[in-house]
Parts: sequence; C-alpha cells; structure tokens
Amino acid sequence: MSLSHAQVQAQLTGPGQLFEIEEIGDTGVRTWKHAPAHFRALLEMSRFHGDKVFLVYEDEHLTFEDHFRRAATLATRLVEEYGVTKGDRVAVAMRNYPEWVVSFSAALVAGAVAVPLNAWWTETELAYGVRDSGAKVLIADGERAARLAATGVPMIVTRGAAPAGARAFDEVMGEVTADAKLPDVELAPHDPATIFYTSGTTGSPKGALGSHRNLGQSPMTIAYGLMRATVLAGQDAGAAAGVRRVSLLTVPLFHVTGCFSAMTSTMFGGGCLVLMYKWDPEQALRLIERERVTAMVGVPTNAWQLMSHPDFGKYDLSSLTTLGYGGAPAPPKLLERIATNLPNRAPSNGYGMTETSALAIGNGGADYLARPESIGVPSPVVDVRVVDPAGADLPSGEVGELCVRGPNVILGYWNKPEATARTFVDGWLHTGDLAKIDEEGFVYIVDRAKDMVIRGGENVYCAEVEAALFEHPAVDDVAVIGVPHEELGEEVGAVIRLAPGASVTAEELRTFLSGRIAKFKIPVHVWFRDAELPRNPGGKILKTHLRREILGNP
Repeated sequence: MSLSHAQVQAQLTGPGQLFEIEEIGDTGVRTWKHAPAHFRALLEMSRFHGDKVFLVYEDEHLTFEDHFRRAATLATRLVEEYGVTKGDRVAVAMRNYPEWVVSFSAALVAGAVAVPLNAWWTETELAYGVRDSGAKVLIADGERAARLAATGVPMIVTRGAAPAGARAFDEVMGEVTADAKLPDVELAPHDPATIFYTSGTTGSPKGALGSHRNLGQSPMTIAYGLMRATVLAGQDAGAAAGVRRVSLLTVPLFHVTGCFSAMTSTMFGGGCLVLMYKWDPEQALRLIERERVTAMVGVPTNAWQLMSHPDFGKYDLSSLTTLGYGGAPAPPKLLERIATNLPNRAPSNGYGMTETSALAIGNGGADYLARPESIGVPSPVVDVRVVDPAGADLPSGEVGELCVRGPNVILGYWNKPEATARTFVDGWLHTGDLAKIDEEGFVYIVDRAKDMVIRGGENVYCAEVEAALFEHPAVDDVAVIGVPHEELGEEVGAVIRLAPGASVTAEELRTFLSGRIAKFKIPVHVWFRDAELPRNPGGKILKTHLRREILGNP
C-alpha cells in the first residue's frame, strides 16, 4: 500500500528520528532538530568520513580528512596572520576548484562571513562585491586575482600568478599536519555566515545575508527530500541511506545550488562531489563514466544539453540513477526526453532562491512523474502561502505571489534595510514569483512577476508559452519576452534557438501553438538565434539582456 505525504512525514519526523522537528521559541518557525547548529559542527561531523574521497577535480582527489586539515590550517592562518575576527568578511573568487571549498570552510570556522563572488563578473562587478561586502581578505584564483588587484585588499592567490603584494595560497598554508585544529571561535545558529550576491539582472546585485542556521538546515532539507521520495516509492529507507552518492556538480559553487544543494549536502552525507571547471556536456559524459557518478546536480539546461550531445550514446551512464535540477523552470518536455534517453532514472525538480538557502520546495519520484509541471510540496520545516497584491491569502488554485517562511530564509540583505523591509515582511519572504497551490498542497510556479507580459489587460505567463513552444521538436531553447505596443501595452515575443539540423518558420510555430494556448498568448514576434540564450550562473535566462539586444531597451 502506498503511503501519503502526511504518513511519510509522520514516519520520518517523529520523536527520535533523524528528521525530528522542533519550533524556535514562539516564532512559528520549525527547524530540523538534529541539523548542525553551525558550520563548525558540520565540518567536525564531516571528519568522521575520514579517508573517503570528498572532492574530485580532474585527476585530483581530496578526502574528508584532507579537507578538514586544510580548512583548519587556513582558518588558523586567517586568524593569526590576517587578523580575521568574528564577523569579518572573507571573499572567495574562483572557479570550481577544491581550494574554493577549503577557503569557504576556513572562512566560516574562523568566525568570518564567507562572501562567494561571482567568478563570471567583470573587474568592475568584482570590485563592487569587495567594496559592498567590506571584505577584509580575498582568496582568488589567478584569473580573478588579476581583476581584483586594484582593490587594495590583502589577497591569497591559487592556481595562477599572484599580483604584487599578494601571497600564494600554498605559501600561506605552509605545512598541513595531522594535528591541525580549528580556531577557538564560538559560533551560534543566529550568527551571520554567508553573503551570496543575487543575480543582479537589473541594478546592482544585493548581498543575501545568510546565518549559520540557514547553512546547517539546508543539507537536512536535501536529505529529507531524497528520503521522502524513497519511502513514497515503497523502498526501504535504511537501505537507501546506505548507498553512497557520487554527485556531478554542473553549476558554480558561488551559486546556492552548487554550494548548498550539492557541496554542504555532500559534506553532511559523506558522499563524493565531482567538480567541473565549467559546464561542458561532453566532459560531463566522460566524468559520469569515469567516476561512476550516481547523481547530476544542476539546472534543467544541463540535463537537456547532456542528452542532446551527439556522443551521448557512446558513454556508459549506467551508474547514473538521479537527475536533480532546479534554479530555473523545467520544460515539461524534459521529462519526456529523460524517459526516452535515460529510462528508469529518478528525475527531481526543486524550487529555491538565494534568499531560501537553495531548496525550499521539492518534487521527486512518482510525484514528479504525475505532476511534472509542479515544483512539488514544501519541506516539512517550510511554510508557503500565496497572496494578492494587498498581502491577503488567496484560496487554492488562484494565482498570486508566493511567500515562504522557514529556518532556511536568510536574515535579510547586507546593508540594505529598505530592500530588506520590502522583501521580508512579518517573517515571510516575498519571492516575487507568481504561483498557485492546489488542494493537495502542490505548488506551481506560473511565472516571475516581473517577466509576465500584460497584453491589453490580459496576463500572459511567459513560462506557459515557453512550455508550449518546447513541445515542438525543432525548438531547442526559448525565451518569451514582452514587446512594447502603443495600443495593447505589450505583445508577446519569442526568442528561439533551434535544435541542430532543424528548421521551422515563425508561421509554422504559430500554427503549432493554435489550440494549445489561447490566441492572445501566441507570439506575434519571433526571432531565431544561432547562439545559446544568455543565462546567469543559476541557469536563468537573462531576459533583460535579450530585450536590450533585440529591442534596444532594458
């Protein structure tokens, strides 16, 4: 007999269970009782995994014990040689190297606030992140170090030349010994831990200030989602927990998906994380075969491009059992492609933001197969509601703004009290996403409020039009945007990248959409594009860039 979500939740979260829940005072916010209270506790727990391989980068392998010793050593150097004290900011600017993880860990156990900077940023943008965060120390790779040299902030450089005045990472580390100890810094769940900068598709990026509680709760949320899907499928939870997870990370560590959904979760669960310098589908295929990868963590585009690669059938992907993605809408067509190209795999989708420390709502296993258009149900420690513009709750099935509350919601925006007050209201995060919730509690993201096209007073949800266009076999990628119109306000436009070797006309696409979506939603303007659509590191299409490129306006 299959169990309901409520039955599974009761089974997994009961007293004495790993996923037991408790409330924080009288706030109404629930937490995972047995989650690490802060990052130091998480790092110390990870040491018990000992000589198991934690990180793989090309031909390099770093065990959990190696990582602990290096993080402890670097943390000590930060405290003793750079004067880092509790609350200081330490910025990390580099590609997905093992040193990124070591630096992030070291900053946190030194009591500092870790500030992962976007490695894709320009010199000006990187300088903004350093200046805005007030970083006391910078740890960068050679490429980023060259861009950061003018900041004047003390810098530690790995994998490249150190600019004048900076020190090499290995020199700072010195000898890493077996008796390396963590600095004596007292940490608490409410202490600030991280500043992750939001995408910044419009205006300057905002620094999302996360706490040690946010950081410790996140891997428990990931683990619960995996266990819930296992139990709902009728499988033994204990047996599933004993299977070691080898995850291929396809997105940057400076993004919350990479850091929280993948890295800290791997640290917590004792798995292995395979790093990539940058996303490359052919390299991903090679790594899955070589490292016997069991799970791929990224955004929907990664799964789509993996299966589209011409050499897809040449590699042994039998170890791959799970395809997890989030961070951007997943076209319903993706599930069909997975079923065809990677049968008997367990795809899962999730919803989270920088402001929710990654995953907040998840959809996996049989639930995802039954409702591929849904992002699933909230984690047991997360509350959700959908509200109208006045902030009043809306009934099931009605579209409004999604609001989220839980121990994963960040403290606010760094040095931006007005933005914090607008977004975090009475303990609830206003996400800016338009959503609806059905009677069984499944959440459906309809669109970003800012991306919605309003045509003659009618709301056109871009995600709906994009999903319909993805149904056409010639369409490989698509973005729907609003096009200014004097009479209607806006018309619907679509930017399309065709599949290799495919051809289709705009009129043929309109004919295809006729009957699938309402006439007023069918794109009036269609642009075909050879290059990949521009995306931010989180996998979201940069529609602002497309509007500027095509229409000449933001």
